[in-house]
Amino acid sequence: MSDEATRPPLANHEPDEAEQRVRSVVKDCVHCGFCLPACPTYQLWGEEMDSPRGRIHLVGQLLDGAPLTPATAGHFDRCLGCMACMTACPSGVQYDQIIEAARDWTEAGANPLAGASASGSAGDGGAGGAGGAGGAGGAGGAGDDGAVAVAPTAPRSRADRVTRAAIFALFPYPRRLRVATAPLRLAQRVGADRLLARSGLVGRVSPAAEQALRLAPPSRPLAPGRFPERVPARGTRRAVVGMLTGCVQSVFYPGVNAATARVLAAEGCDVIIPRDQGCCGALSLHSGRAAEAAAFAKRTIATFEAAGVDVIVVNSAGCGSAMKEYERLFARLGEEGGEPETEDGASPALPGQLEAAAWSARAALLSARVRDFSEFLDELGPVAVRRPVPVRAAYHDACHLGHAQRITAAPRSLLRAIPGLDLAELRDAGVCCGSAGVYNLLQPEAAAALGTRKADSVIAADVSLLISANPGCTLQISAALATQGVTMRTAHVAEVLDASINGVRLV
Repeated sequence: MSDEATRPPLANHEPDEAEQRVRSVVKDCVHCGFCLPACPTYQLWGEEMDSPRGRIHLVGQLLDGAPLTPATAGHFDRCLGCMACMTACPSGVQYDQIIEAARDWTEAGANPLAGASASGSAGDGGAGGAGGAGGAGGAGGAGDDGAVAVAPTAPRSRADRVTRAAIFALFPYPRRLRVATAPLRLAQRVGADRLLARSGLVGRVSPAAEQALRLAPPSRPLAPGRFPERVPARGTRRAVVGMLTGCVQSVFYPGVNAATARVLAAEGCDVIIPRDQGCCGALSLHSGRAAEAAAFAKRTIATFEAAGVDVIVVNSAGCGSAMKEYERLFARLGEEGGEPETEDGASPALPGQLEAAAWSARAALLSARVRDFSEFLDELGPVAVRRPVPVRAAYHDACHLGHAQRITAAPRSLLRAIPGLDLAELRDAGVCCGSAGVYNLLQPEAAAALGTRKADSVIAADVSLLISANPGCTLQISAALATQGVTMRTAHVAEVLDASINGVRLV
């Protein structure tokens, strides 16, 4: 870092609540280094600034006035957000809050300090203000069509910004994703996808598109029609639950949602599946697009409030993690609104802050009802009879389930209760596979290296079935196995339980 990057905090600078919070969390790090061996990117490169400790140091420098350079942004972008460091940290450092702030600032192209020099000045496009997410709403926010207005001096390349805009205009919208993947399904049926992959043409136009082509699952018949809005409980009703259908899950793995509903019904739950639900905002939230995530969150909160359910069951690890973070999301947006003084010296909350506070309260109520599929069934206890599923399988811990939500025992308990199922442990079960939301599209080389490691572990386990709790992980590991010439059955925990309880064949 330059001398400018290590300068002391700006004089006469009054930090707002958001900055104070991040400063406090940064100071919790005692630089012990326990996070280093747990961090996948540090494992890959051995580079201090690509470790949690190094990134925390960079955030501290930004808070002290350092410019947000392309090099600094690159270290933040290379973080998977897997939160393995939080599991390993003996000091309880809330790294998730630190990397969220860093990504907000990077997406906005702005130094977090009001008036501090950024990659450009406020006059030439740099977004000022300590509110990273607030800045993201202006310099890096999204319109109705998902397009991003990016400051011309943002620390990312134009190609990277265009790629990100395209990704976030597509993946959070299931209808758009279905339309976009229709030609791919046709190409798969006639083998044209393999020809395209070998030609390298797609990669020359867009590396992210090439990676998406590689990750796309084999074409399967789509689930017929829509899900019913209500699936009644079998036997005595024990709970009324809402079910999130998700974006990628509903398009690429609709069978997982169908299996989830059947298993919940078999365990005595009325399952409510609101038709007007959309993206929960997970991809946006975990990528520094807080304003966009909040818009998705509001719709999700309103939808499930109207559904009148006891619990909201989520079968995608990243979505469940995001929905449990809703209260903090709106609290952050409220902090970043600022509190200008009035003539009589009072500092009343701005309308935006009042709105954020109201949404934060609603978010807290909803988050308290969110349960991962395995978490909920483990708490509920079984009533449906389990039949044998004779298979040797391995379970992969999705990072946003194992590290972010700290749920590791429940899925294993459910699987081990199935007669005939031999559950093997992967040697690096808690290490990220490289999917990490849209990471494998934006950082394909690092993602491929991590995917290869995970595929090696699966092969070494000598199993015929890989079980996961997140669609991105399933896509990533399947692609990594295919690269090594291995075709393996994959399934969600819900699909394995569906096979045992309802006799549905595992494909």
